[in-house]
Amino acid sequence: MAGINLGRVIGAGLVAGLVMNVVDGVTNGGILGARWMEETKRLGIDVSDAAQSQSLVGWVTFDFLCGITLVWLYAAIRPRYGAGPKTAICAGLAVWWITHLAFAAWWFTGLYSIGVVAASTVGGLVAGITGGLAGGALYKEA
Repeated sequence: MAGINLGRVIGAGLVAGLVMNVVDGVTNGGILGARWMEETKRLGIDVSDAAQSQSLVGWVTFDFLCGITLVWLYAAIRPRYGAGPKTAICAGLAVWWITHLAFAAWWFTGLYSIGVVAASTVGGLVAGITGGLAGGALYKEA
């Protein structure tokens, strides 16, 4: 049994992160952008162009790190579940589950409405699955 190929984890993870960034950009920027902006303004948070740029850099970085984590998880569970799309989807679902459980705190603490958080969570599900499929397709042990 070969060890985890860290170079491939990073490379495939960056591709997974790119896919996740595209899906999350369409979901949270294109579809939900106005709702996020409205609810963020209600909280009194700075929504200037500079603040939005800083936030965007953070979210893009977050998705790339999630992509790398997703592919690392895929590589780690491959010996038990086997290589392929089913395992890649499992890894994507695990990353989605953990991150969006944390994001649920935005709703139950009253920061954001359940509507915008739930819609973003659905988009995140698509991002996790497609990111998992992309990263899993590129990851090889040797």
